[in-house]
Amino acid sequence: MKMTKMTALLLATAMALTACGSTAAVSSEAAASAAAPEVTASPEEAAAAPAAETAVTYPLTVTDQLGREVTIETEPKTLASGYYISTSLLIALGVQDELVGVEAKADKRTIYSLSAPELQSLPSIGTAKEFDLEGCAALTPDLVIVPAKLKDSIPQMEELGLTVLAVKPEDQDKLYGAIDLLAQATNTVARGEELKSAIEDNLLSLHEAIGDAEAPTVYMAGNSSVLQTAGPAMYQNYMIENAGGLNAAASVEDTYWAEVSYEQVLDWDPDYIILASDADYDVDSVLNDAALADCTAVKEGHVYQLPHAIEAVDSPVPGSFLGSVYLGSVLHPEQVSEQFYHDCADAFYTTYYGFTPASYE
Repeated sequence: MKMTKMTALLLATAMALTACGSTAAVSSEAAASAAAPEVTASPEEAAAAPAAETAVTYPLTVTDQLGREVTIETEPKTLASGYYISTSLLIALGVQDELVGVEAKADKRTIYSLSAPELQSLPSIGTAKEFDLEGCAALTPDLVIVPAKLKDSIPQMEELGLTVLAVKPEDQDKLYGAIDLLAQATNTVARGEELKSAIEDNLLSLHEAIGDAEAPTVYMAGNSSVLQTAGPAMYQNYMIENAGGLNAAASVEDTYWAEVSYEQVLDWDPDYIILASDADYDVDSVLNDAALADCTAVKEGHVYQLPHAIEAVDSPVPGSFLGSVYLGSVLHPEQVSEQFYHDCADAFYTTYYGFTPASYE
């Protein structure tokens, strides 16, 4: 997104956030106190202010999320992204037209087909497990963005003449850090600030709507089995906390999905069981699992799957805050309405991805 389009973007963002925030209050006094994000300047003033303050000059030296200092000699005109999270972020920053290569299986991602279908026919540069070094180099991108998992391959990329940034948005603050990093690198700092503000304002409206409602315990189940769960080191933990819940697996020390037993789940006895967006099993299979029949969440029918119609919102993509909003509507339906979640999704995807969702879950 170039500066010549910034005024229209800011106007759209201001209207979108106001529309979303205004629906936070629903059917109780606690919900009625939820405030829309405060607008402190007119859209015209907001549009005029950032341009002079956020211009990027090159050569530009940035510190990526591996702590590496990287110098970008000139403004990148061609980009390659080997990670779906960075690809989604580049779309939100408005620079999708500069992409010349993307991660494998991009043709399977619904959000690309809705927002930037041309990405699905771009050359693949592989995955974090099997990155295509030579294929990426052949595209001669000005800048390559990869997940931090590829840290051991970065020296080889640099030997091939590539300028490489690594991202690792494993919690809310590091997601903001990834936004800042890529916004600086691509000369879209004002857009990045707006994107962060949109996320922060929606989470603030969610927190205000929930208020001091009692926090239920939540068991977050993994993609391949209900006996996988996310501990406090994972991004899913932040989603639960943002939604006014407590992670039933708070004692787990694993930094990835932890394998647990039925006995452990029953001992935790969560109030809610939430399935991952990309789970390859369904809610009914959990509700009908005889080994979980005595679990409070199953007895009360409090088993849900996170939205997946557009993207997996339990990964740290820009729209991941919508996972918290959805979860808030499940855990605290008297404070957070389903319509609030729909309105937030409409405003966000329309403003930053150029489409209005036809489906939400």
